[in-house]
Amino acid sequence: MPKLPMPIVVLISVAIAVDLICLVCLFVLRRRGVYIKIRTMFGPALVFDSQDDDGVPIRLLNVGGKFQSVSYVQDSLKYKLVCVYHRYFAQVVDIAGLKDGREGRALVIGGGGYSFPKWLVSSCPRLSTTVVEIDPAITDIARRFFFLDDLEREHHTREDGRLNLVCDDGWGYLTGSGERFDLIVNDAFGGKRPLGPLKTEDGARQVRDHLAEGGVYLANVISPLQGKGTDVLTESLDACKAAFEHVYLIPEAPESPRLTGDNVLVASNARLKIQARYAVK
Repeated sequence: MPKLPMPIVVLISVAIAVDLICLVCLFVLRRRGVYIKIRTMFGPALVFDSQDDDGVPIRLLNVGGKFQSVSYVQDSLKYKLVCVYHRYFAQVVDIAGLKDGREGRALVIGGGGYSFPKWLVSSCPRLSTTVVEIDPAITDIARRFFFLDDLEREHHTREDGRLNLVCDDGWGYLTGSGERFDLIVNDAFGGKRPLGPLKTEDGARQVRDHLAEGGVYLANVISPLQGKGTDVLTESLDACKAAFEHVYLIPEAPESPRLTGDNVLVASNARLKIQARYAVK
């Protein structure tokens, strides 16, 4: 057998060493509860296993260096909501009478780990939910690690059609849709950027015009309440105040107004039974 030239031997040795290092890193990360997953449209995706402040096991999705979703992992809790702003979303859905009351249709723009859509399907039996997620890799991760497959199987969503998954740009889907929804949820923020032209009056009117009578719009506005970096929050509130009769802002951490938080913007032409201190119009 002919001998390989020395540079090739060195390259092969280096490649083998790199492969071994990668395998060791993967093993160490896995032991620490970290799953390295596939690339996504918005950067590498990592799935972390951890615990909340009470020691309850949770799973987190990080995409491109930013955390996008959190889920409980215990079977009895896997459809419950971990994030504070998602819990505020759920309270508004209940206030709007969509949890245990009338039939309705929901549109969720942004899947992530599908935390809020899972809650909608499991907790709102008379609600039909469409989720628009632009990246199929994210939906695949939700199926494999965040119990989306379990949800579809246990709640028979493929048979009854209560959950419709769409791979598309969220803003394009909304503006091109001839449908109206009782609930529109914007959970597709990338960093601090709002969905499409939300911060413009035209964008807010587009959302309003795709809501049924008395429909509710919910958005996660990632911003501090005061100081530097509040432009997105101010512009989003102004846009909704120009388009809707009633606008509310439920801050994640009102006691720390200069810290960036997941603040819940609520807009509707119907007056909702939300505490007056949260009303901005």
